[in-house]
Amino acid sequence: MSEKMVYGNINSKEAIRLEETFGAHNYHPLPVVIAKGMGVKVWDPEGNEYYDFLSAYSAVNQGHCHPKIIKALNEQAKILTLTSRAFFNNKLGEYEKYITEYFGYEMVLPMNTGAEAVETAMKLSRKWGYEVKGIEENKAIIIVTQGNFHGRTIAVISASTDPTAFTNFGPFLPGIIKIPYNDTDALERVLKKHQKRVCAFLVEPIQGEAGVNVPDDDYIRKCYKSCKKYNVLFVADEVQTGIGRTGRMLCCEYSNIKPDILILGKAISGGVLPISVVLSSREIMMVIKPGEHGSTFGGFPLACAVAKAALEVVKEENLVEKADKLGKIFRDELNKLDSPFIEIIRGKGLLNAVVIKPTDRIKAWDVCLKLKENGLLAKPTHDHIIRFAPPLVITEEQLMECINIIKKTFVELN
Repeated sequence: MSEKMVYGNINSKEAIRLEETFGAHNYHPLPVVIAKGMGVKVWDPEGNEYYDFLSAYSAVNQGHCHPKIIKALNEQAKILTLTSRAFFNNKLGEYEKYITEYFGYEMVLPMNTGAEAVETAMKLSRKWGYEVKGIEENKAIIIVTQGNFHGRTIAVISASTDPTAFTNFGPFLPGIIKIPYNDTDALERVLKKHQKRVCAFLVEPIQGEAGVNVPDDDYIRKCYKSCKKYNVLFVADEVQTGIGRTGRMLCCEYSNIKPDILILGKAISGGVLPISVVLSSREIMMVIKPGEHGSTFGGFPLACAVAKAALEVVKEENLVEKADKLGKIFRDELNKLDSPFIEIIRGKGLLNAVVIKPTDRIKAWDVCLKLKENGLLAKPTHDHIIRFAPPLVITEEQLMECINIIKKTFVELN
């Protein structure tokens, strides 16, 4: 190969060719190859530098390859990686105590991916519904919202309203009712009609994949109140919105409520390993008995060491406060941009989106290609929305540089 690589041993063109030839085509990536990451920046094999404004869908809140997290990974990997849950290990209990105290819950069930954690929460909710609430066998209902994204498993896509997620993957899981997002009256009507059968309401406090869809300020609080009225579990999917992303440790803190079941993933590991958890009370969690649910890798020693370090970084570096402050600057600055292509800018903390006005000439994909040329990586969702979510370790100076890149890009598109 004649071209000299700065990182790795193959160039961008060859890396893309190999993926497209030998990998399933279940993603449509932006045409950029990432070979190295550090902090808020990434580099392609040829050494071109970019700001990362996707953060692996908010998994890299602590920045790429954070030294403390990588150190924890390396040190634990030399000693013990996996035991399965057939035995106790000397890392899991310590981690479980740390994470439950960190988020203010009594018990935790560790898993690996966000989708696994959502499935775990659904199973836990049903079990509680039958054994505590007294729902008739096989009659339990879980309420979800339209526009949700909770993962890709069969159970989870049974709750989806996105044709891309569910088309030709049926038959689907029964016992799910879908209602409009940001509509408390719709929730109240379904709860009133099916109150004896409903075990849980599963909701994202901000819908990330839907395009950073931010509900009314009182939406989550009113939904929580309705759930309490009808003895229904309020289940918050904070896989993307949790761990400081929205300017609070948990997005639900904006509503001053504590979910009965909390689902977390992604940034728990700082993007180093797939780690997720379901947090709840002892009363709810103890309906699951030995052999009824589990995972070979869930809570494995390597994950415990990495997650503990990653969560420590969030507090030690004040990433929650940074996300709150810098998010306001980001939205204020972009709102000054007068572009015929921008319809609205929305978000909380450093989870933001720009909604593109419908036009035959410019789509969100085109904007992202131009952003890439100017040194910033972002990804469209639903054709007309661009999500902007940099690592929370970004400095104000770096943020302003990125804001100028975004402004420059929209000006060039005029």
